[in-house]
Amino acid sequence: MRVGGKNVFNELDLKNIRKIYLANNFKDQNIMQKIKDHNLKYILTDPKVIDKMAPHNQGIVVELNDYNYGSMDDITDDTFVLILDHLEDPHNFGAIIRSCEARGIKSIIIPKDRSVVVNETVMKTSTGALSNVNIIMVNNLVNAINKLKDKGFFIYAAEADGEDYRKVSYADKICLIIGSEGFGLSRLVRENADVILSIPMKGHVNSLNASVSAGILIFGIGE
Repeated sequence: MRVGGKNVFNELDLKNIRKIYLANNFKDQNIMQKIKDHNLKYILTDPKVIDKMAPHNQGIVVELNDYNYGSMDDITDDTFVLILDHLEDPHNFGAIIRSCEARGIKSIIIPKDRSVVVNETVMKTSTGALSNVNIIMVNNLVNAINKLKDKGFFIYAAEADGEDYRKVSYADKICLIIGSEGFGLSRLVRENADVILSIPMKGHVNSLNASVSAGILIFGIGE
């Protein structure tokens, strides 16, 4: 996996870096010092080669180890967990990861099939937040929901026809489910939710981008 850009590099977990490619005219002394201080392997190369590796790279491309997904057993002292029900857009995924990290949410659950995965776009869009959030990939979302219920979580799912999220009384342990961009919640996931939430709309638009909806609810509930 390769990602480019100075900001991305500065927010990465250095332990996940396999190799760094720098344009031979790279001038950022702070980054160079960081590379040397941590004995990171780097290669100087032609800027045109760098541009082919990753767009908008600012002269630096980082090769990362493959992402290691977590498991349900990693959810121990969490009080707020997010489930993404077959989200497909990596930009939305990256933005949601950033919102979760800012809110202090440590675990995001995604399904193995028909879902976005952690890739270069997600890594770049999340701009380092991924280092502090555990992405858990599961075979079956309903099974994951039931395991969370066994751990004492109350399940809230977002859909247009739900209760106004501002008027709901929330449990101490929250699982929030965000549906896919085109189809919303899958039937079985909806049926296994305890409460369906919605964001009230006052304009002519009747739906929001998935990452915007997630951001509103992540910061708007359970506080």
